Amino acid sequence: MNPSPKEANVPMGEPYYITTAISYPNGKPHIGHAYEAIAADVIVRFMRAMGRDARLQTGTDEHGLKMAQKARDLGLTAKELADQMSQYFKDMCAALNVGYDVFIRTTEDRHHEASQELWRRMKANGDLYLDRYEGWYSIRDEAYYDESELVAGEGGQKLSPQGTPVEWTVEESWFFRLSAYGDKLLTLYNENPEFIRPESRRNEIMRFVEGGLRDLSVSRTSFDWGIKVPVHGEGETSDDHVMYVWVDALTNYLTGLGWPEETEEFRKFWPANLHLIGKDIIRFHTVYWPAFLMSAGLPVPRQVFGHGFLLNRGQKESKSLGNVTDPLDLAARFGVDPLRYFFLREVVFGQDGSYSPEAIATRCNAELANSYGNLVQRTLSMIFKNCGGELATFSSTEADEALLATVAAATREDLPREFEALNFSAGLEAWMRAVFACNAYVDEQAPWALRKTDPERMRAVLYTLFMAIRDLTIAIQPVVPATAAKVLDQLGVPEDQRGIADLPRADWYMARVATGERLAAPVPAFPRIELESAESEGSAA
Repeated sequence: MNPSPKEANVPMGEPYYITTAISYPNGKPHIGHAYEAIAADVIVRFMRAMGRDARLQTGTDEHGLKMAQKARDLGLTAKELADQMSQYFKDMCAALNVGYDVFIRTTEDRHHEASQELWRRMKANGDLYLDRYEGWYSIRDEAYYDESELVAGEGGQKLSPQGTPVEWTVEESWFFRLSAYGDKLLTLYNENPEFIRPESRRNEIMRFVEGGLRDLSVSRTSFDWGIKVPVHGEGETSDDHVMYVWVDALTNYLTGLGWPEETEEFRKFWPANLHLIGKDIIRFHTVYWPAFLMSAGLPVPRQVFGHGFLLNRGQKESKSLGNVTDPLDLAARFGVDPLRYFFLREVVFGQDGSYSPEAIATRCNAELANSYGNLVQRTLSMIFKNCGGELATFSSTEADEALLATVAAATREDLPREFEALNFSAGLEAWMRAVFACNAYVDEQAPWALRKTDPERMRAVLYTLFMAIRDLTIAIQPVVPATAAKVLDQLGVPEDQRGIADLPRADWYMARVATGERLAAPVPAFPRIELESAESEGSAA
């Protein structure tokens, strides 16, 4: 069973629905898939920690010419390949502690029904017509391109804007009247400036739509691995036409809520709060998808966020460069929680970022091991050794109150505000400032010296730190859930009081004292990461 953050028993409030792009499973998961899944999981855990009824959907996009060709090359049916490869993406989520609520596969019967119903509604609205398509098509992108969008490759070869090969395609096709939706889309963007984020992606799409939209070919007859186009009545389909893979793929966001049935989940969670996607598929989600939904008479999502790419030592990963990294190998070498922390801390969300073994080790050792982990270890160790593991009431000083106020501001205001805006690196920077403040407080108060000169003051210092660690750990829990849970277990914080919404509770410490339960000897939260010599040498090269 896939782990779910809902197990934390956080009281559920306002609905929040987030989706990742569904992954194309013609190859195993790469670092980009892992980055997006981790970010989505952090968001949904954060929303639950804030008391919201949050839902995460991911899955695999299994139709299209690429899958058909890959299966043929391997001597498999397309369905056999889809079954085999889809499991790798489920395994990735399990390994990276990504707790989805729904894993959708586009080969499911319910998804075929949803896609065909969307098609019928667009046709009933007069937005689909049969014609002949002649133009450039990229099999790798599963996208059509205008001549003006193409770039020149080696030897004058025509390439898509993504640098992928294109081929001239001629076939009968159903077309969607995308040209009729230009003004409606621009109105959407202008009236809802947060619909497309970050701002650079919004500007890109605004310019594209302002340049004029052409009708979109939305069916294929040159292959049959896809969802059949419905024709006249209910259940009747065309033997010749399958849906353009992006009509099919985008509909998954509805399928997972039980649409076209008016299910409780659909009424509660649609429109989606956030489609989290890579920047390379922003056009499909912010031009085609809202136009399809408008045509079908359905509300558009509230926001689409196009995140950047993760680069391996500053270079995009490719087989030709020999720098393709298995994200599960990274997790095994550095730990799942450190890897999750690094991705969200190191990269300004929405921009491209770079990673390397030494960068992961440097960041995680400095912040998780040396700063936060050491703070937890030495505080709990001193309470265990010098206070017999006992918690008690204490008289606080101005310095104690100042520290707790600093931690409260970071964990209850700064981090939540930045995470709400998807500014993860800024939120974690605020969290780290609070961690640094705690370590500075330890150095100033020197509880090891107070043990002999003023034991009562020593206890006050340690109990103040205990309270601060509780707040810091709850706040960071969406990012490093497994480690945070272990620390909160050591602190004795009840499982139903671990949400960010629980931070302001004033009674938690006295309730903990009242139990009389003593702290056990602590277990280190984040051991230091040691690089192998080959990795260190590679960083210097």
